[in-house]
Amino acid sequence: MADDLLADFVRADQEKSLGCYGIHVHREGGTPLSHRFRSDDRVNLYSVAKTFTAVAAGMAVAEGRFDLDDHFLDHFPELRGIAADGFERVTLRHLITMTSGSTHKWHANERIDAADLLHEFVAAPLDAEPGARFQYTGSGPYAIGRLLARTTGADVKAYLEPRLFKPLDLHNPAWHTCPLGFPFAESDLFLRTEELSRFAQLLLQEGTWQGRQIIAPAYVRSLPADPVDTSSLSEYGPGFTNGYGLGVWLSGDGTYRMDGAYGQYAIVDPARRATVTVTAHSTDDVALLDAIDTLVLQRL
Repeated sequence: MADDLLADFVRADQEKSLGCYGIHVHREGGTPLSHRFRSDDRVNLYSVAKTFTAVAAGMAVAEGRFDLDDHFLDHFPELRGIAADGFERVTLRHLITMTSGSTHKWHANERIDAADLLHEFVAAPLDAEPGARFQYTGSGPYAIGRLLARTTGADVKAYLEPRLFKPLDLHNPAWHTCPLGFPFAESDLFLRTEELSRFAQLLLQEGTWQGRQIIAPAYVRSLPADPVDTSSLSEYGPGFTNGYGLGVWLSGDGTYRMDGAYGQYAIVDPARRATVTVTAHSTDDVALLDAIDTLVLQRL
């Protein structure tokens, strides 16, 4: 049950029909708080999966598999013949931050008719210089998933299994795949609220879990450190205009968050040494995010 800290949030969910499934609050040195609004099932985290893929890329960098400033086609030279003009300048960082400049737009809820989605993405024309424009799409993170498979011999789920999922006791989470069998990477990873909160806590602790360094601290710090400009997204609300880092959205107040459709949030607050994790099926993401901020985060 929620204690007094969560009481107003629980009431707001009921009164405003925010659609929450569960909330979990981690406070460093304090007792965890949680409240369930419905059964504790694993749910689709949607674009929160992008953060897991960005972290997987950081782990591979630490292993010397590649560098984020590598050009993608250097790892897929066989695709140079079909690549759009300018795609040779697209780096792995551009793909993670969704600034490739490609006109290709795809998300995991959309049917894949191409024989190979990666080929379709690489061949799509560019209408902006790589790095110059943010466009929200799953194409780049999906390509990073394919890169992980190419450079490590394991798809993103299999790669994370011993390195991240097992240490956090996230037992065999489902991750939907494309027709070729590669995890979507940008979406469709399934976890429970509290399971996702462990990942948020890991980032708060700069990659350390139970005395073991799982992610390089410098890489965790880099996730929100150099965001790309997202000021053009004002129609989506203030939570989307403060920049996008390596798989995370910046909130403008020192916090950053993983963010998936219908209200899947894992917010990391380094100043308060806390995380807030919510899963939901919300029809008003802006109202839900505002309730988390005003009724929970600001009261910690």
